Amino acid sequence: MKNRELLEKNLSENNGIFRLAPNWVPRAFCVPGGRLKLAPKDLYALGKERGGIDERWFASTTQADNEKAPEDEGLSYIYIEGKKAVKKILFKEAIELMGDRILGKEVMSEYGGWKMFSKFFDNQNQLPHHVHLQDEHAQQVNSAGKPEGYYFPPQLNFTGGDFPYTFFGLNPGTTKADVKKCLADFDKGDNGILNLSRAYKLKPGTGWLVPAGLLHAPGSLLTYEPQAASDVFSMFQSVVQGQTIPRELLVKDVPKDKKDDLDYLVDILDWKANVNPNLVEDHLMQGIPVKSEPEKEEKGYHERWIVYGADEFSAKELTVFPGQEAVIEDKAAYGAILVEGHGKINGLQVETPNLIRFGDLTRDEVFVTHSAAENGVKIKNKSKTENLVLLKHFGPGHPTAPKEVNPG
Repeated sequence: MKNRELLEKNLSENNGIFRLAPNWVPRAFCVPGGRLKLAPKDLYALGKERGGIDERWFASTTQADNEKAPEDEGLSYIYIEGKKAVKKILFKEAIELMGDRILGKEVMSEYGGWKMFSKFFDNQNQLPHHVHLQDEHAQQVNSAGKPEGYYFPPQLNFTGGDFPYTFFGLNPGTTKADVKKCLADFDKGDNGILNLSRAYKLKPGTGWLVPAGLLHAPGSLLTYEPQAASDVFSMFQSVVQGQTIPRELLVKDVPKDKKDDLDYLVDILDWKANVNPNLVEDHLMQGIPVKSEPEKEEKGYHERWIVYGADEFSAKELTVFPGQEAVIEDKAAYGAILVEGHGKINGLQVETPNLIRFGDLTRDEVFVTHSAAENGVKIKNKSKTENLVLLKHFGPGHPTAPKEVNPG
């Protein structure tokens, strides 16, 4: 049977839903935090030279831009359970074969595919102060800009790691000359870029919107991160927790003739956003209920927007209370990861794993097609004592997502 026929049959059997296999990604410059539920003995399953596995990507059609990575690193696979074997098909291939069926004709016409992915990133320490390129600069290296959103799931943040604070932007009054001095000193040890910034304590159950062009040094909470479908970045910090960052990561996504051009590197930054004195007010996301409190309590569930304010993506957190069932309608296709509980989604069994071995399949990640989302997905919590909690990530242009973090 051809892949398209297999996919159509699977959608029919699963009432418009695909299962997705765990998608692990290592980072050479990071120390895993141990909260991804990946077995500790598997954290370096790809080899220590590749780095520890500190990320799990969801609903991804984007390759991870890592050195020595296989071609499919970062790409999600749909898996179909047969009587004798499991068949895997790239989610990217499925979109190419039947995007209208999965995402809807309007999305395919306007965007040409699935233009976001989400991930968990889980680090023991903070990451380097870095920036994701805006479209203007990303296009010069044949890529796209990368805004992203953060949410800190309480279920997975049973420990905060070594540094649960994130540096954002630059102190008001910082000059471009100050930043250029740090970049000029990149190979001289700690270049002091954090002296020009400030850190904010991270709180589980909240999040931050991080537009392209804004410097940030993510803290050590496990983070759910919806983002645009790109993997471009520039590391502005030279030493983190005693670990040196190679200059190649500063200029990884910079044209060859600009790699020593400090003016160009500083121009990557959205300067106004970085020296904004109201960073908290403009970027901290507290969560916005989708329905009024009495209405949702009466229906046995609670749903809120947890990532919003960006055209490129958005996300919701859905909680179905113990023993309850809810039919949830959405205006767009979405990927989802279960972070608590067990039950059924449109009759498909889902459960939160306690421990995952590298290479094993799980039943905690799904993708819901456009038609299934619009018709309403029936979610049943089969526990009598525990909530069922889903994080749902949407692509660009969701019609009902809040448009601003701080509309005032």
